[in-house]
Amino acid sequence: MTAATHSSLFPRVPETADAVLDGLDPEQREVATALRGPVCVLAGAGTGKTRAITHRIAYGVRAGVLQPASVLAVTFTNRAAGEMRGRLRQLGAGGVQARTFHSAALRQLQFFWPKAIGGPLPRLVERKVQLVAEAAARCRVRLDRNELRDVTAEIEWAKVTQTVPADYPAAVARTRRDAPRDPAEIGQLYAMYEQLKGERSVIDFEDVLLLTVGILQDRHDIAEQIRSQYQHFVVDEYQDVSPLQQRLLELWLGERDSLCVVGDASQTIYSFTGATPDHLLDFRARHPQATVVKLVRDYRSTPQVVHLANGLLDQARGRAAEHRLELVSQRERGPEPVYTEYGDEPAEAEGTARRVRDLIAAGVPAGEIAVLYRINAQSEVYEQALADAGVPYQLRGAERFFERQEVREAGAALRGAARFGANDTLLDGAEDLPAQVRAVLSGHGWSSRPPAGSGAVRDRWESLAALARLADDFASAHPGATLSDLVAELDERAAAQHAPTVQGVTLASLHAAKGLEWDAVFLVGLTDGMLPITYAKTDEQIEEERRLLYVGVTRARVHLTLSWALSRSPGGRPSRVPSRFLKGLRPGSGSRGTGYGAAGGGIERGGSGPAGEGARRRPRGPVRCRVCGTTLTEAGAMKLLRCEDCPSDMDEGLYERLRDWRADRARELGQPAYCVFTDKTLMAIAERVPGSGGELAVIAGVGARKLDRFGADVLAICAGEDPGGEGAAEPEDV
Repeated sequence: MTAATHSSLFPRVPETADAVLDGLDPEQREVATALRGPVCVLAGAGTGKTRAITHRIAYGVRAGVLQPASVLAVTFTNRAAGEMRGRLRQLGAGGVQARTFHSAALRQLQFFWPKAIGGPLPRLVERKVQLVAEAAARCRVRLDRNELRDVTAEIEWAKVTQTVPADYPAAVARTRRDAPRDPAEIGQLYAMYEQLKGERSVIDFEDVLLLTVGILQDRHDIAEQIRSQYQHFVVDEYQDVSPLQQRLLELWLGERDSLCVVGDASQTIYSFTGATPDHLLDFRARHPQATVVKLVRDYRSTPQVVHLANGLLDQARGRAAEHRLELVSQRERGPEPVYTEYGDEPAEAEGTARRVRDLIAAGVPAGEIAVLYRINAQSEVYEQALADAGVPYQLRGAERFFERQEVREAGAALRGAARFGANDTLLDGAEDLPAQVRAVLSGHGWSSRPPAGSGAVRDRWESLAALARLADDFASAHPGATLSDLVAELDERAAAQHAPTVQGVTLASLHAAKGLEWDAVFLVGLTDGMLPITYAKTDEQIEEERRLLYVGVTRARVHLTLSWALSRSPGGRPSRVPSRFLKGLRPGSGSRGTGYGAAGGGIERGGSGPAGEGARRRPRGPVRCRVCGTTLTEAGAMKLLRCEDCPSDMDEGLYERLRDWRADRARELGQPAYCVFTDKTLMAIAERVPGSGGELAVIAGVGARKLDRFGADVLAICAGEDPGGEGAAEPEDV
């Protein structure tokens, strides 16, 4: 083993306490040496917070200020706790306890239960769904599997917010929480669930915290025994603590103030589980003498990525936004973030897969690339596109689309309906393939309207809705296809995506991406209604959606692509708009650019054609009215390159000829007129009267595919010629 290899795998333990501080920046060093009194570290994304707090603990231990066994460091995942223990060992501070809140509380509960209560600790139920199901049965309430998961999540939320069953309906109303069922009914189920636990002498994970809190509150001798052992506390991800965890922390501390907390209010994205940044934001008020250190030197991302992240928070509102951190990149300049607009979702997935393949060919490891989306149901189209492009991938935090329970069940039902055909009464009245599929899916939880709120019921509906959309697209691409044909297609897709993969591109939801980072990140599906999600109604919910996008942006080290599709499927109405969070950031959407310094971010609009039809690069910078010079933000105005109410120099006769031609072509293709060109695009053509393919191509709404299909016709009409003449596209060529 070479010295270099040994050094990278087994870093040398610092020889002295002062050597622990080597390599820390001034702010990190301030954290590491602030060993007395309360300390609050406000640490932005990529600023080395884990490095700072582990070096703080190690420096205190190595300097003799802290005894290893007297330190308790708590965080929120076993992975993070394990990473912290590993770093502390490498720094010569082995013996320090680094645990999750639940793990630390469970050890204490197991040790002190016989003394405080007597007898053995009740059995811990790791999955409470079965008990919730029994509670529902006793209450004569019918819940399917997904409703059980949602009700279980509500019970967990109630317990971590210290809400008893009788108070649950009032708590839902007070917090404007979108409950999955009638709050009074959930309160009844919650009460019965607690009764069943008592009858069975079992406890759940939330009880571990609640019972520990109860013992420490009632038994001062036990509380003092714990306080005598743990004299110094460090809490990571402090913006994610629940009221119950905060209460436990206060009882551990007692009257002491030897506490260091680390967090970033701008990364609070789990409020639906009871997490709140209020404890972080109120820390200085509770501890007026606290040392507050801000870490803003970003070592993860390039200046271009950091500039966009800062721009997102500049537009934020609310209490967390008032405490946002302005990051400063410490890396060399990199490529500008790329904004890509696609005609439809399949085109977005195909375009993303092509870009991923290009990055891999350019030397970026597949394992250093991620595609991030808002909900897990979006994964299917990207799984398919990456598989088609021959790019290996892995899913994080979710099952592959065709492995999900509801998708497997729906597939089996579709297979049965295809086998029985006309003899299946479920298909009565369903004349075409999409209608047949919806008839089958309706028996498995799909409906034309999505369920309210988030949760397992919504996730199930999204998966089934994705199948319904896939049926629409398949029927459109294969006129006359039968249900058996669709089932065969689904089987082929499932087989292709079940193939074992080596290290590959990560597909993950934005929530699952928290705490991770990659060289290249693709943020996809960025339309209003998806981010922010449709069921985000209140100002607080909208701001949490903005923070979710911020988390996504700050996962990227170098390459960042943000994309959206104007319609769901090819030929669909382009009614979607880019996420409101990008307004003023992406070029052409307002006065603020996304460049760094004088440079502007790149914006590209992807074609909706097959692989190989390249995207055309649009001019960078804001789009301005060619009449009055005002910056344009509305899609229609940007197509016309003028404000809606500014004077038009449109050739009315040319516009009417274009409309007549469009009607003829739409009839030939069997499509709505707007699928050829929208009214706004025809108006833009009639105002600018292009004389070449290049002049026509730069008009928004044309694009590579439509230029190839209709360009010759349009240019002929603009030149006053017959569009059916030489060079015009024939119907069979389209």
